[in-house]
Parts: sequence; structure tokens; C-alpha cells
Amino acid sequence: IIRVQSPEGVKRITATKRETVATFLKKVAKEFGFRNNGFSVYTNRNRTGEITASQNKSLNLLKIKHGDMLFLYPSSPAGSSSETMDTSVSQGLRPVGAPQVVEDEIDQYLIKQDGKIYRNRDQQLCRHGPLGKCVHCVPLEPFDEDYLNHLEPPVKHMSFHAYIRKLTGGADKGKFVALENISCKIKSGCEGHPPWPEGICTKCQPSAITLNRQKYRHVDNIMFENHTIADRFLDFWRKTGNQHLGYLYGRYTEHKDIPLGIRAEVAAIYEPPQIGTQNSLEILEDPKAEVVDEIAAKLGLRKVGWIFTDLVSEDTRKGTVRYSRNKDTYYLSAEECITAGNFQNQQPNICRLSPDGHFGSKFVTVVATGGPDNQVHFEGYQVSNQCMALVRDECLLPCRDAPELGYAKESSSEQYVPDVFYKDIDKFGNEITQLARPLPVEYLIIDVRQVFFLLFPLLPGVSSTEVAAIKNPAPFSDSADQVANLAAALRAGNIFKNISESEIPVVTITRSEPPNLVQDSISLLLEAVRTKNEELAQTWKKSEQWATIEQLCS
Repeated sequence: IIRVQSPEGVKRITATKRETVATFLKKVAKEFGFRNNGFSVYTNRNRTGEITASQNKSLNLLKIKHGDMLFLYPSSPAGSSSETMDTSVSQGLRPVGAPQVVEDEIDQYLIKQDGKIYRNRDQQLCRHGPLGKCVHCVPLEPFDEDYLNHLEPPVKHMSFHAYIRKLTGGADKGKFVALENISCKIKSGCEGHPPWPEGICTKCQPSAITLNRQKYRHVDNIMFENHTIADRFLDFWRKTGNQHLGYLYGRYTEHKDIPLGIRAEVAAIYEPPQIGTQNSLEILEDPKAEVVDEIAAKLGLRKVGWIFTDLVSEDTRKGTVRYSRNKDTYYLSAEECITAGNFQNQQPNICRLSPDGHFGSKFVTVVATGGPDNQVHFEGYQVSNQCMALVRDECLLPCRDAPELGYAKESSSEQYVPDVFYKDIDKFGNEITQLARPLPVEYLIIDVRQVFFLLFPLLPGVSSTEVAAIKNPAPFSDSADQVANLAAALRAGNIFKNISESEIPVVTITRSEPPNLVQDSISLLLEAVRTKNEELAQTWKKSEQWATIEQLCS
């Protein structure tokens, strides 16, 4: 047995004395996961005594014997790791047995960032030269809680990538880190006893859950690209007084105010079929859901969250609304937490450190409600991974007459439900453990309160078009009129400007017959809008398919 030490750790290779060096090096490459021979093996730590591949020399001839330590170093320069083994952070931290997954672009970007918080030299406390470092000016880790607590406003939750850095720090570099998804179901395949409810054992029984405040969040900030997006969404409530719901489409980008933070940038709101009253919402089946997602993807957008209104007019003359969600009532009701958990389960966060290939979710919840000044405020939230598990396995129920309370189901003959606990402080100041029947929902909520608007879109000329492109319209008597109006607007001049100003939803084109013809014909337009390519847009205007549709409309 010969030990081989590399930057990834030490591995033991079984070989014989008469084995050739070339055969031995092939075993090394296989053991360490090298694709090609992009590595070198040395007898000394200082990279002397290199062992070269040879079919004529044996290990015995090189005086390599049982128990010897060899030293392996990747020989390729930085940036060409694809020719050697998977030494990137993305692969190096992948736990054994975890599936190969492709993470979101923002995750791939943040993995490569340093993430440390650099500080200037303190004139009073630092006693060293300009090139030195001490405890008062050394860079801080992105998960430093003292730093986050002293921000304005204080940050209660570190970013998810800062949390990963915390797990993967230290000497082992996160070699044994695995982000396990919570399961509330009985493990299948246990043959030592009859199935539930006749039998259960410690091997198949899910563990009890104690709800804790989640230390991290997957999204640290929510931003609407312009206020017009929200104004259009609120118009329905202004006109009818009924509550409304929509899906947020946008992209995930870096949030630089928090170390390794992620921002959800909202470029559009799509309003699915629904029934809204003054105090309730019912989401109906949406036959256009796949088409909307497809159009959004062609514009470089994806579904990043959902938004709903909870507005009650207080004084119509002053235009004020009632301030109803606060610390004395609730921020999200149990029913809203369950709905948010359901949406987050539908949109999982792809993660390399999870054996399941996913962990948590970046899907956000935004509530349009009255603020302390009796004006409309937008508040952002997520629910914790524990809440997602309880919702996914159907263990959490809302209370009928107390919206601020949830209720953990009790086990029945049809379903085993593990015990759910939460910690509270009694009247004597002692920490006690309570059974979650009922359960205050603040144990399930994560704040993403920084919701704000840009005065101008980040991508001028594109974002407004994106809003028009995927906004679900009110019914029209004739969809062909919509296409005709769009054609007239495009003849007028600048294609991006006129699409934005015409506010003609491209989704309505899919109502035309045949829908596939129209949908295919706008693909080039969507690409032109996404890339802001005027030449490509003019090419689309001259296409044969669009000319046919335009002729039919006229």
C-alpha cells in the first residue's frame, strides 16, 4: 500500500513490487478522478524526484516500498482544470453520492468570489505598517455575525453562500458537508415489521422536528426594476376593491450590500386566472402557464416569486389604506405560509452539496399591504426549509379563527406525523419546549424586507417591453385586434419604444389561430428585445410569417 498526498487529501493505492510505474500512475489517476495525465507525482514534498510514466521501470526499481508517501500536484495552469481532475470548488465540495447538477448562473458566479469583508487600517488601533495586518483590520469572513449585526439596518440572516463558506471552512474544507433535506415521511423498505399503522421502528421513523430560526436565507433582497410594474398590478384593486395575485418574473443577480448576497430583480408580473374577493383569493388552472414560461425564458427571465395584495381602503378621500400587518397581529398568515411553502417546493434551489441535488428555494413572497404611514408598502418574505418540509409532506394546517397560528397534524392510521416542537420563554424567563399544536408562524418566516424600486429600469428599453410581453391581460373580444394594433405600433418607428408604449401583451397573440404560427413568428422578436438588437428586429418585421399575419389583420 502506497500513500499519495494531494491538495484534496491522502489516498492509499494498492500495488505490487513488480508493477510498472505507468500502471501505478493510471491507478493514481483513476483514484483521484483525473481525466488526463495533467498531474505529476514526486517522492519529495518539495517537488523533487518526479516519477515519470514508464513501461520498463517497476516500483521496486525506484525503491518505492510498502507504506511510502508520494506527493501529487496538478500540473496544469489555473483555468485549465478541465484537463485534470475536478478541483473546482463546485466539484471539490460535492459530497459522495450527490448527483451531478448544474447550479444557477448566480450560484456559479458567487462560488468563485472571494467573499471576504476587507477593512481599512484603523488609525488608532493598528500599530503596524501599511502592508501589515492585525485583528483590527484583517479581512472578515462573509458569515461574521458581529459585522452583520452592526450593519444599518442589522442583518439577521447571513446569505446562503456565506453559510456554505461557514460549513466548508476549516481544515477539512467541507469534505464531509452534506445539506440534507428534512423528511417527515416514514422511510420505505423496512421489512422487520408490518407497515404503518401496524408497526414502526427507529430505522424508518422520521425524527422529531424542533423549529429554529433559520440562520441564512436564499435571497437577500428584492428589487422591482421600475414602479410601473407594481402600479399596473395595483390597478385591479384600485378599480374593484378585490384582492389580486401575480407571479414575479425576473432574474437573480448579486446583492453587493451583503457579503455573497443574492438579489431577485423583478422585471414583470404575470397575473394568472383567479377569483378574487375583498378577503380571499382562489388560483384557477392556467392553460397558458407553459407558454408564459417559454416566452419569459426567451426574454432571459424566469419565475422568481409571487405577489398578492392585502389592502383595505381606510379613507378614500386621502387615499390611505389600513395598517393591519404588524407585530401585534401577524406578518404572514398560516395559510399564506403554507401557500408560500408549496410554491417554494415547486421551485427548488439546485445545490451541489445536497445528496438530492436541491436544497431550499430562491422563490420569494411579496405582500402589498398597508404600512405604518397608511400607504401601500411592499414586504418581502420566504419561509424556512423546515416549513417547506412540513408543507411538502402535508403535516401543517392553518387554524380557522387565528391566522397567526398554524397546527401540526396528529398521526392517523393513514399518515404518521413526527412530533413538531418550538422553543418559547415562559413568564419566569425560562426557555421551554412546546408542542406545535398550535404553532406561531413567526418560527417559519424569513424576512426579505428590503423591497425597493429603481426609478429607471436596469436595462433601458428592454424591461418595459418584458412587462408588456408577459403581462396577462383582461379579456378582449377579438385577439386579432390586438395583433393588428401591435402591427400598427411597430410601423410607427423605434420598435422597442413602441412595444413598450403600446402596452400590448404578446401573450394575447397565443389566443390567435393557429397559435403555433404566431408563437414561432415572435421568437425572433423576443430575441431582438432581449439583446436590444435593432437590426434583428427589422429582420423580424420583414419575415414571411409576420407579413401573413399582418395581411390577415388588415
